[in-house]
Amino acid sequence: MPKADANKDKEKDRSRDDERPTSQYVAEIARIIRLEKGLTQEALGKMIDYTGSAISAMETGAQPVSDQMLERLEPTLGEGRGFFEVARKYVLMEKYPVRFRKFSQVEASAFMLSSYQTVVMDGLFQTESYARAVFKGSYPPVSDARAEELVEARMARKALFDRDPMAMIELIVEEGVLERPFGSWDVQRGQLLSLADDAQRDNVSVQVLSKHRGLKGSHAGERGPMKVVETGDHHHVVYMEINDEGILISNPAKVSRLAQRYAKIRSQALGPDESLELIQRLAGERK
Repeated sequence: MPKADANKDKEKDRSRDDERPTSQYVAEIARIIRLEKGLTQEALGKMIDYTGSAISAMETGAQPVSDQMLERLEPTLGEGRGFFEVARKYVLMEKYPVRFRKFSQVEASAFMLSSYQTVVMDGLFQTESYARAVFKGSYPPVSDARAEELVEARMARKALFDRDPMAMIELIVEEGVLERPFGSWDVQRGQLLSLADDAQRDNVSVQVLSKHRGLKGSHAGERGPMKVVETGDHHHVVYMEINDEGILISNPAKVSRLAQRYAKIRSQALGPDESLELIQRLAGERK
C-alpha cells in the first residue's frame, strides 16, 4: 500500500474514534433543558460542582461529557426521569477505541470470560495507575485528556466483577507480564497486589503460565493472546487484538478450535494456588 494511502487509513481510524454522536446528542439535550430552566452555564455548574467553563466545554463538544457529570446531571436536569442515567453506558462505549466498542458490549453481558494475555495485564484487571502508564506510554501518543478518558472507560469495565447475575472470570497471564513494569516499579507492585486480591474473589480464577514453559517441549500459547467468551445466551465467541485491529470471531468451527487451544494453555499453566503464591512473591508479600 502506498504511504499516502496508509496515512489516510490511519487518519480515518482516528476520526472514527473521535465520532461521538451520543455524547453530542446528550450535550444538546442538556443545553436545551438548562435553557428551559433559565439556568446559566455558571449556575448549572455550581449546582453540580463544576465550573461554568466545564459546562460550556461539554455543550460545545470541546470536552466529552464525563460519567461523573452525567451522574450529577440526572437529579439536576433529568429530575429522576432516567435520561442521563441511561445515557451513561452509551456515552461510555464511545470512549473506547472503535475496534473495542462491539466487544465491550459482549464483555459486559458475558456469562463466562476467559482471557489469555502475553504482554500487558488484561485491561479488566488493570489498576488505574497501571492503565494510565500503559496509555500514556503507547504509540502513537495520545493527549493527556484522551489518556484520562481511556483510563475512565477501562476502570468502568470492572463493574463486571460485581455484576448481578455473577459472571465467572478466568485469567491466564504469562509470567513475563508480571515482571514487566509500566510506569514504575511501585506501579507494577500495586498491580501485582491488586491482581492477588482479584484472584481471591469467588468468581475469579487466575493462573500464571511459566516463562520456562517452552523448555518442556510444548507451549500452546505461542500464537498470542485471546479472550474466549460464553455470552449471556450461551453462545461462544473469541476476541483478539492485533496491532490496533480488533477481531471478533463467532464462526462455531473457528471458535471451537481456539477454545481447544485455550484449554491446552490452561492445562500448561500453574494452578490457581501456586499462581497466587508466585504473584504475591513477586509483589514482595511472600518469601
